[in-house]
Amino acid sequence: MPLSLFTRNRKALLSRCQDDYATKMRLKYAPYYHAMEAQTGTNVRLNGRDMIMLSSNDYLGLSFHPKVIEAGQAAMSKWGTSTTGARTSNGSRFYHVELEEKLAEFLGREACHIHVAGYLSCLSSVAAFAQKGDLILADKNIHSCLWDGIRLSMATVERFSHNSPEDLRNVLTSLGSEAAKMMVIEGVYSMEGHIARLPELTEIAEEHGCFTVLDDAHGFGVLGRRGRGTADHFNLNDKVDVVCGSMSKSLASTGGFIAASREIIEYLRSHSKQTIFSAAISPSQAAIAQTSLQIMQQEPQHLEKLWANTRRYRAMLKSLGLDTWESETPAVPIVLGSKERVYLFWRALMEKGVFTVMSIAPAVPAGKDLVRTAISAMHTEEQFERIAEAMAYAVRKL
Repeated sequence: MPLSLFTRNRKALLSRCQDDYATKMRLKYAPYYHAMEAQTGTNVRLNGRDMIMLSSNDYLGLSFHPKVIEAGQAAMSKWGTSTTGARTSNGSRFYHVELEEKLAEFLGREACHIHVAGYLSCLSSVAAFAQKGDLILADKNIHSCLWDGIRLSMATVERFSHNSPEDLRNVLTSLGSEAAKMMVIEGVYSMEGHIARLPELTEIAEEHGCFTVLDDAHGFGVLGRRGRGTADHFNLNDKVDVVCGSMSKSLASTGGFIAASREIIEYLRSHSKQTIFSAAISPSQAAIAQTSLQIMQQEPQHLEKLWANTRRYRAMLKSLGLDTWESETPAVPIVLGSKERVYLFWRALMEKGVFTVMSIAPAVPAGKDLVRTAISAMHTEEQFERIAEAMAYAVRKL
């Protein structure tokens, strides 16, 4: 029976879902949402094939560390699977407080708050503090979670060119605003692999009275003493007001954190909806993060191996003439310039048993379409030989 015009109008949103071009192309070419059937370290199984994982954020390789696994299992046995509640009400536990204290101490901060997702932590680090009438200066390449925090804050936002102190100064000078100001940047940009020019950026921010928020999801565990992050790498901890990040990368867990002065964290707990109304992180994931943090400090060989692997990998890509966007970190893009070339390269790597991730505009700037790769301390000699063979094959396919 045909639908009436009234019925069709009521289902306009359903039609939008059914007719969406981006979704149809994603389903046709299937570059995303691949479900691994098994994993051991940097070996995964996909569609019955053994493959090398070359796009994980498990930088230090701690997700399969025996002590980390044991800690997660023990916490679940002691505390159960979940608190089933928010920290403000029935969900807070001693292990949350203990992890927050350990993270704050490691990062040289007075206090810390953990969330159930890194996305929430980074979003909250903006939305909780900026408000309508304030001015936010944002690097144009910051992560989606930070842009969502900016949008929710209702503050005025001005973008400056990626990692450009010169453009930040020009924007601030041209505006001459007396509004309360916030600068939002990342420590390590995960698509580009760039390290923030923190000394110059924070100097300008200080001159203009900017409250500085640093998303260090990809710098934590990778830069600084024992992995203390980008601010520690530059010895500028006192110039950054808020450090936020994810526990799903170097800490081999899930969730996120915000570290700052005690008064900033207590303000967050009073005003951040994401903090007040989110369920608490599970016992096993908190224990995993705390154990990983301990291993980072006691076993520096993981960080040393990560950087040795990174240097080897970058040299390999350079020998093949591939553009790595001047990456300085274990997050290493292979810039190919168009979605067609990216797809060909990505498919060729898949054929050779190397799993990577496509990233195309608008997720990256136009003309910077890329295959996103990331190095782990767990990558082996044999795997690098297979990766080199796969990369050479993919180059020939272009």
